[in-house]
Amino acid sequence: MRTQIAIIGSGPSGLLLGQLLTGAGIDNVILDRVGKDYILGRVRAGVLEEGTVRLLEEAKSAERLHAEGLPHDGFSLAFDGRDHRIDLHGLTGGKRVTVYGQTEVTRDLMVEREASGAVTIYDAANVTPHDFDGSTPYVTYEKGDVTHRIDCDFIAGCDGFHGASRKAVPEKAIRTFEKVYPFGWLGLLADVAPVNHELIYANHPRGFALCSMRSATRSRYYIQCSLEEKVADWSDDRFWDELRRRLPAHHAEALKTAPSFEKSIAPLRSFVAEPMRFGRMFLVGDAAHIVPPTGAKGLNLAASDVHYLFEGLSEFYGDRSSAGIDAYSQKALARVWKAVRFSWWMTTMMHRFPDTDDFDQKIQEAELDYLTHSRAASTALAENYVGLPF
Repeated sequence: MRTQIAIIGSGPSGLLLGQLLTGAGIDNVILDRVGKDYILGRVRAGVLEEGTVRLLEEAKSAERLHAEGLPHDGFSLAFDGRDHRIDLHGLTGGKRVTVYGQTEVTRDLMVEREASGAVTIYDAANVTPHDFDGSTPYVTYEKGDVTHRIDCDFIAGCDGFHGASRKAVPEKAIRTFEKVYPFGWLGLLADVAPVNHELIYANHPRGFALCSMRSATRSRYYIQCSLEEKVADWSDDRFWDELRRRLPAHHAEALKTAPSFEKSIAPLRSFVAEPMRFGRMFLVGDAAHIVPPTGAKGLNLAASDVHYLFEGLSEFYGDRSSAGIDAYSQKALARVWKAVRFSWWMTTMMHRFPDTDDFDQKIQEAELDYLTHSRAASTALAENYVGLPF
């Protein structure tokens, strides 16, 4: 088989890139090591920046998002037992975010891809990129007992942190930066109305908490926990009781509970790989960078990578210019590092660290007080939260 672009990974970044390329008349094939049902069973974050929404519109995959997504004009920082609302819309000149689950984004992109007739190969074992440092790259995979080969012009590695794309890069050609945080998030999903119509980020002596949602009837809640904790030790009742302790009293009283249908512990880390281009292979999204979810940047960063890569590939095939793909890594990383900084800052400001002393605690309290009483500081937060321009 031959195609112009071989895309490894059928998560949101791979599907979004594929649909944009298909719309531009650029042939592409997507491969994934797992099946469609497995992909749609993964529950992920869903706070979308306006830039991400625009890309989904361009990919003709935003109809349901506009019908069912929840536009949010602000969110609350809760500390000292009180809410402090950040007016995203007012501070940024009318910008907002949209709450719409990543699983739903993926589903919408899959539906559009199937309607377009573009090729996706699921359950492709041992997907491996080859010869991307030369002029004739190709990808191999196994299906049953047969090894298949796809020749291509370029490879897009959209296969996540543990995928084959970054692993295929020679160690001497790549540099990685990583910070592992000494805690995780215990998350719970339940079919119950959210406690508040906007997100609540809570800083409490017992640890961080986040009240989020996937829809008007499905809530997603998180509490900071030790990495030694086990999900099996957390009954629903224990989780709800702990969440109430970390929220201002009026939210704790209003909190409605229901049996959970998903519960998990996620470790937090910041990770960046440089560069993001290796000859004729490009790393996209989680294959190149991971951020803690505190700043709601993971999916949105993947979308901005797609934007830069799609622009470069369109220019290559439309104008026969390599300027865009040559600039891909530099442009993407400039935005990546700003988002990594923002996510790190939100994480350090909102969590209680095991080694925090009295001085560090007073600094954190002063930071929160300044942030919520200075319009300039609140504006900087709001500008980063709604998304820096591509």
